[in-house]
Amino acid sequence: MKRVLIIAGITACCLSTPVIADGLENARRAGCMSCHAVDKKLVGPAFKDVAAKYKGDVGAEARLIKKVMGGGSGVWGKMPMPANRGKISDEELKTTVGWILSM
Repeated sequence: MKRVLIIAGITACCLSTPVIADGLENARRAGCMSCHAVDKKLVGPAFKDVAAKYKGDVGAEARLIKKVMGGGSGVWGKMPMPANRGKISDEELKTTVGWILSM
């Protein structure tokens, strides 16, 4: 029982870190959640699926930032993702992509 409580406490601390909260909040403010969800496909892929696809890829963060800012299609299907330049700052986008890749 004690072990479960310790794990629950550590998990709660990790889930409440500013990066996680900021990443999710940035995604909400920028409108990302209109097409994406954390754990299920909507119009675009689930953020957890994006994290799984790019796990261990050291260049993923830079490529995803570029893709979000410029838009694109073909990686997850035919539906294009529109460019998001001006909807989210560079710093917020970096935090958000880091949050996505941390899943």
